[in-house]
Amino acid sequence: MKKFLSLLLAMLMVLSLAACGGNDSKQPANDPTPAQSDNQPAANDPAPAEPATGMDALIEAAKAEGELVVYGSCEEEYLAAACENFEKLYGIKTTYQRLSTGEVQAKIEEENGNPSADVWFGGTTDPYNVVAAEGLLEAYAAENASHISKSVYKHKDNLWHGIYTGILGFMVNKDELSRMGLDAPQDWADLTDSKYQGLIWLSNYNTAGTAKLVINTMIQKYGHDAGIQYLVDLDKNIEVYTKSGSGPSKNVGTGECVIGIGFLHDGITQILDNGYDNIELIIPSSGTSCEIGATAIFKGAAHPNAAKLWIEYALSPDCVDLAQDHGSYQFLVIDNGNQPQAAKDFGLDPNNVMDYDFDDATANIATYIEEVMNALGGGDDRFKTE
Repeated sequence: MKKFLSLLLAMLMVLSLAACGGNDSKQPANDPTPAQSDNQPAANDPAPAEPATGMDALIEAAKAEGELVVYGSCEEEYLAAACENFEKLYGIKTTYQRLSTGEVQAKIEEENGNPSADVWFGGTTDPYNVVAAEGLLEAYAAENASHISKSVYKHKDNLWHGIYTGILGFMVNKDELSRMGLDAPQDWADLTDSKYQGLIWLSNYNTAGTAKLVINTMIQKYGHDAGIQYLVDLDKNIEVYTKSGSGPSKNVGTGECVIGIGFLHDGITQILDNGYDNIELIIPSSGTSCEIGATAIFKGAAHPNAAKLWIEYALSPDCVDLAQDHGSYQFLVIDNGNQPQAAKDFGLDPNNVMDYDFDDATANIATYIEEVMNALGGGDDRFKTE
């Protein structure tokens, strides 16, 4: 009997060991925790980060480049504020140089696809359109372009985007005109009257986008031959051609320039920021044109992602709302910016302007400049660019 019980106990032990054997990697059926493979994170490990997309990815790529170089053709105070704020927002080292639009155009054409800057900021679009046609600007479909209020404020192939618009007109020193016993000119034709000889300043056709706009405006207003003849007649009364488009406005308040041709928002700057309440702004009675101030990426930019981020920034309130706090009172072209009340208070209306043929201006401005200079006898020291 004892022998039988010992044998039975031995068999039971063998069966028990067999039941506990097998694959050690398997979990009991009632264990709620699944087995972990070597490449599967534990349940309490953090989930892997999702890759950045859209604007976040652009910001990351721009920060990785770490630098941006800007050529600016707006006024330097606004240019500096815009660049400093971009650097503050994104931690990207941002350097800038203020140049007239004509100077930027000449520089970019000379560099021919190997630009020393990444982006262009501010200044009239006639020179932008010339270098765009030459293949020297990079297309970019900006996400923030959805806020641009009119299609005319953007290049059809996204080679530049508008940021502001300003009205072309006259700024006069009321005190000086009164002292001379002269009334203020009210229209373009008045400026050719001999009584204003030596009193008018205009920017240089060779360097300033403002002056190029004047050429195109006169040709579109009067016709080709009559428009060029008008500029010849006007030249008889012009004392100084300044390098930059804002040059005349900066000398009206002091009386050195009695009548300045340029953008009226530059006159507002002199009145409000510099205290020259002796300046009167005049919108030509028979009509005038307006500029579109733009921004663009140069073809071959060394920091392409930072350049794209700049365009997004330039089309946002973070950038354009800085303008009126830094002496620039142009009307904004995006629908989510804060329009400068000062421009409205002075009676300016960006919709009350003549239709402007951008295609004709783009295709022919180089020829028009040559024709005007030839008509003026090749120019003189007033047109020197250095």
